[in-house]
Amino acid sequence: MKRSKRFSDGVKDLDLTKVYSIDEAVEVLKGVSPAKFDETFEVALNMGVDPRKADQQVRGSNLLPHGTGKDVKVLVFAKGDKAKEAEEAGADFVGGDDLAEKIKEGWTGFNQVIATPDMMRVVGRLGKILGPRGLMPAPKAGTVTTDVAKTVKEVKSGRVEFKVDKSANIHSIFGKISFTKEQLVENFKSLLEAIMKNKPATMKGAYIKSISISTSMGPGLKLESSILH
Repeated sequence: MKRSKRFSDGVKDLDLTKVYSIDEAVEVLKGVSPAKFDETFEVALNMGVDPRKADQQVRGSNLLPHGTGKDVKVLVFAKGDKAKEAEEAGADFVGGDDLAEKIKEGWTGFNQVIATPDMMRVVGRLGKILGPRGLMPAPKAGTVTTDVAKTVKEVKSGRVEFKVDKSANIHSIFGKISFTKEQLVENFKSLLEAIMKNKPATMKGAYIKSISISTSMGPGLKLESSILH
């Protein structure tokens, strides 16, 4: 893979085989030659679960203490009083069949979807569109709810979802490069704690096999396993 000069200059003095503490890794990545935009900090975890088994699914959400730094466009499927609550809470788009039709026609001007339980009959028809983008509402992720106001406010404030994929990996974000090191470390630890709490009761062995963090355009740095204890 051809790397940019910026990337090469930023990593030339790094030991990419080293295992870092979270504090060290964040500090190193913040010091790498910056891109021309506010890069996102990302985390990748290789899990010890078997995603083929229904009782070893890992999925949930976490409200980061310092938010994500992203402007989240929230779409809510609701009607009546719940639709009004969603609008008052700051949802960007609220509706039902009208929004579903726009999505079927190719509209993608949103990056989070919330629905009340009674509207899942409408949302269910969008599974093939929302599913691949990771936007399908689900009770376990807290995005199928009757408390739409609270959920909208949390998502706007920096709530992130996490879900194990078919390869037993979890990818999520935990802030921006413009955040302070302390904010990023606190966000990371909060997210990791939420993932740890979702450990399936039936699994045996190592729950998390490895963790690495990176920025949007930066290298991946492996974290030491002591962070799990």
